[in-house]
Amino acid sequence: MRMHRLAAAALAVLALAGCGRRSADPKAYEVVIGVSQANLTEPWRITMNEEIRTEAAGYPDLRVVFADAADSAERQIRDVQKLLDSGIDLLIVSPVDAAALTPVIDEAYARIPVVLLDRSVEGYGYTLYIGPDNRIVGKQAGQYIAGLLGERGGKVLEIRGRSGSPPVIDRERGFREAISHVPGITIVDTITADWLRDKAEDEVTAWFRSHQDVDVIFAQNDAMAYGAYRAAQKLGRTGIVFVGVDGLPDPRGGIEMVKRGILSATFTCPTGGREAVIYAMDILRREEGIPKKMFLRTSLVTNETLAAGEVAPAPREPADASGRRIVLGFAQVGKESEWRLANTESIKTAAREAGIELVFVDGEQRQENQIRAIREFIARKVDVIAFSPNVESGWRPVLLEAKAAGIPVILTDRAVDEKDETLWVTLMGSDFVEEGRRAARWLVEHLDTTDPVNIVELQGTIGSAPAIDRKIGFEEVLGEHPNYRIIRSVSGDFFRSIGEAVMREILVDLRASGERMDVLFAHNDDMAIGAIAAMEEMGIAPGRDVVIVSVDAIRDAFKAMIDGKLNCTVECSPLLGKQLMKAVKDYMAGKDLPIRMVTAEEVFPAEVARKVLPTRKY
Repeated sequence: MRMHRLAAAALAVLALAGCGRRSADPKAYEVVIGVSQANLTEPWRITMNEEIRTEAAGYPDLRVVFADAADSAERQIRDVQKLLDSGIDLLIVSPVDAAALTPVIDEAYARIPVVLLDRSVEGYGYTLYIGPDNRIVGKQAGQYIAGLLGERGGKVLEIRGRSGSPPVIDRERGFREAISHVPGITIVDTITADWLRDKAEDEVTAWFRSHQDVDVIFAQNDAMAYGAYRAAQKLGRTGIVFVGVDGLPDPRGGIEMVKRGILSATFTCPTGGREAVIYAMDILRREEGIPKKMFLRTSLVTNETLAAGEVAPAPREPADASGRRIVLGFAQVGKESEWRLANTESIKTAAREAGIELVFVDGEQRQENQIRAIREFIARKVDVIAFSPNVESGWRPVLLEAKAAGIPVILTDRAVDEKDETLWVTLMGSDFVEEGRRAARWLVEHLDTTDPVNIVELQGTIGSAPAIDRKIGFEEVLGEHPNYRIIRSVSGDFFRSIGEAVMREILVDLRASGERMDVLFAHNDDMAIGAIAAMEEMGIAPGRDVVIVSVDAIRDAFKAMIDGKLNCTVECSPLLGKQLMKAVKDYMAGKDLPIRMVTAEEVFPAEVARKVLPTRKY
């Protein structure tokens, strides 16, 4: 039976990749996708399922089977197992509980592709994650409320969803980050209402009976915001601003509540249902360039943004290429590392294989060179512009020029410091903050000590996204371990030679001051390898006298680990070429792109280096 289903699936994939015609035998080419939903009590999740059904209806050879976990992890585990036993070809799942669902999703991933929606699991045992960046959602809400209250400040009541769920944690973290720097804003209390309108109404009603003043109620979804509004109306509490999240367009959704004046604002939070089906079919067709994570764009919804037409732009039509080759202009940072050279080769090779005409410019580590190249691309009227920013700031004028010319911009590898996210269509690359966290987690687990640990940090280019974010992630984890202390933090500009020179100076300084270095954290492998040379010059045994962890996972790092001179490297894949070409083709075909795409990456300690090295492509 299973063999029959596999054969049918293979035929289905072929059919879908071709003209998509239905066979005379309606079951011959059938592809079956199983969907395990966390619950169907939240309107947002009901909408997610509806979007899956609507998009799936466009594939005549696709059948979707749904299961409702009713907020029970145990039930969802059973549902997933039953779906697997039925012979599905791909699993879409929105987990009730990340930790509880991880083992069964790992089991599923070992057998078939797995797409996670909205909520992830522990580790990376899945094919693709699709959902909002909930920390950004919370941050956007915090920024809006901070702007609303202004310098006078005010009191905020926060209503959160189910305690411990990843969206709750991330939205709360982002919200508090945004308002923490604004004096005068106080979170007077936090209420848990499990995403439910009626529970929010009951809890806020009880809260109002023992509390008086509140200026803003921020709820992590629109249903709870509406429940809070009903409580205020019932008790005659006026002058309160209500802010929610989800921004569903249906008659009872958040957008309608904004129009009716119930909510001052909401934030669109796409369910990802439509995207899950689209990318599931891409996965089953074995298309190349599928990312590991996709974060969907969220937008502020107020009566002002609705009037300006900023919330729901009209669907884009496919670009008219008139039978010609797509032209992509790419402005590279430079040649600062082996990683960058591999990145360049990946882009050039992928463009050639995809039949895309690539206009490539080397920025030679200078922002002005990249800006000049982008302006040349605009003048040439290329179809798409892509670049890896040398630094985060200073891009707004040229991005506005590209937007005015109607040329989409894709950011690769690095972000820009620009609030107007409409100036680019997507950012693809690594999660630099997570890379810093991974480096710190490995370090803490490896050393496993309560003794003081002195760390020297070699930063990348000052002002660049990877340097900023890797430091943030590294320090975030170390903040939970006060015995780990960074005693020096100096830029090596991502260059091997500069890393060596800077480390030589640091070692001289440390000897003069009598300080001890226990650990080196380098923002890339090239600087770490340079630092290793400086250590050996001064009689220090790298990897033994000093524990060294770095980022990139280039071949030279694996060689250094085999030689016992480097202890761990965190992967930051430069092989973005196929992902970029898929994004370019998808955009030109009229598809919407997510605001953020994250590549699949791993952590490699020294003990696996000898086994992994032969398979490294860079």
